[in-house]
Amino acid sequence: MTDVESPTYVPGHGLLKGRTAVVTAAAGAGIGGATARRLLEEGARVLISDAHARRLKDHEAELAAEFGAASVAAVPCDVTDETQVRALFEAAVREHGRLDVVVNNAGLGGTAQLVDMTDDQWSRVLDVTLNGTFRCVRAALRHMKDTRGGVIVNNASVVGWRAQAGQAHYAAAKAGVMALTRCAAVEAADYGVRVNAVAPSLALHPHLVKVTTPELLAELTAREAYGRHAEPWEVANVIVFLASGYSSYMTGEVVSVSSRHA
Repeated sequence: MTDVESPTYVPGHGLLKGRTAVVTAAAGAGIGGATARRLLEEGARVLISDAHARRLKDHEAELAAEFGAASVAAVPCDVTDETQVRALFEAAVREHGRLDVVVNNAGLGGTAQLVDMTDDQWSRVLDVTLNGTFRCVRAALRHMKDTRGGVIVNNASVVGWRAQAGQAHYAAAKAGVMALTRCAAVEAADYGVRVNAVAPSLALHPHLVKVTTPELLAELTAREAYGRHAEPWEVANVIVFLASGYSSYMTGEVVSVSSRHA
């Protein structure tokens, strides 16, 4: 295993200038927040969303101060609520006239051995992570179908491919996101919409540190070929690639954003 320093942050190149994007679960310092920032740096107008209204408002103010109030807006949304999901995408179209990019980042984890896992634990993770992604993909496609174009990027996980103790609910949900991505891509191709997914391994952020033991974080980090975790913005870079014209012939793909080798 090689110990490598974190890379230098890459500046934007205007890859999404003039595009309108929606990002779910974008109120914090994780992948969603990093993705919203990267999209703004690439010239997009961004509508951020999250179930945590106060944190969402704070992040909107932070981004607006940096990129201008006209470039970013916020709409609270719980992806387990179909009415709120519809309202989110209607707001994006109403505000900007069209919907070009959707990043479905909302997900819920947790750790429980299968023999001890309750129905509620299982159902809650599946409802946020898989069903929530389904609701957002469906809502986005209903708008994109009419304009015959757009890109959807779902956030999956390497756990959808690889077994991990205590993660049966999360792994099942993320494997479902992968399958949903492939099926949606086949249907959406008929009206010029691309649907892909990213599958990160370990992208460290403050919330993950709070809910994960130091021992498990050390174990997961040790599995990475570079001997370090990913920065959230490194995952966001791949999301930007999938949202941009550089990936114009890619659809139905699940792209691993990981150096994990075991």
